[in-house]
Amino acid sequence: MLLQLENVLDATKLTNIREMLTKVTFVNGKHSAGHAANRVKNNEEMKQGTQQAEYLDHLLMGSLAENADFRSSALPYRVAQPVFARYTQGMQYGNHVDDPIMGGGAEKFRTDVSITVFLNEPEDYDGGELIISTSFGEKAVKLPAGSAVIYPSSSIHRVAEITRGERLAAIVWLQSMVRDPAQRELLYELDQARNTLLTSKPDAPETKQVDHSYVNLLRMWSEV
Repeated sequence: MLLQLENVLDATKLTNIREMLTKVTFVNGKHSAGHAANRVKNNEEMKQGTQQAEYLDHLLMGSLAENADFRSSALPYRVAQPVFARYTQGMQYGNHVDDPIMGGGAEKFRTDVSITVFLNEPEDYDGGELIISTSFGEKAVKLPAGSAVIYPSSSIHRVAEITRGERLAAIVWLQSMVRDPAQRELLYELDQARNTLLTSKPDAPETKQVDHSYVNLLRMWSEV
């Protein structure tokens, strides 16, 4: 499932993030790439392990956690520390698939879902589309600042070359409680219908049936 989320970050949070990113250190993005991705990756990433990085991590992840569509579609179980990436003119990230396992030691987790959060406006740069391969062909995504796109980590995807300006984005990977992407999509659609019924017809028999089905399908498919 490829899902766009609007207004994950409000104007105040975006301003805070962008101001903070002008003060942090960026390093060559190849340091975090796997062997295959290293050959096609050309960007910069914020240096981790600083107070600024910790502040930005909490700000971004807190905003995602508050988003109902994020919780419903991703069903997060374990979440990686976000990466804040910068692309300037001439930079791009060629076709790749995200690493299947991230973290280290007891903190290792499987990557099921990837999220890209756009941090500056589309008119700030030319190029820089996130291009995701789907069963219906390629989908180019370039969203307003504060919006995000969720997609399976198994998808082949790339970031088109920047021909003008600067692209800022945050990328998050997570292990879902439900491993199978088709099952996650069905659960998300069912949850949308469930929430509508719980609001409009809380006591109706069909509401109870849909709620019962959602809860037990999640129980059946969850690995937690």
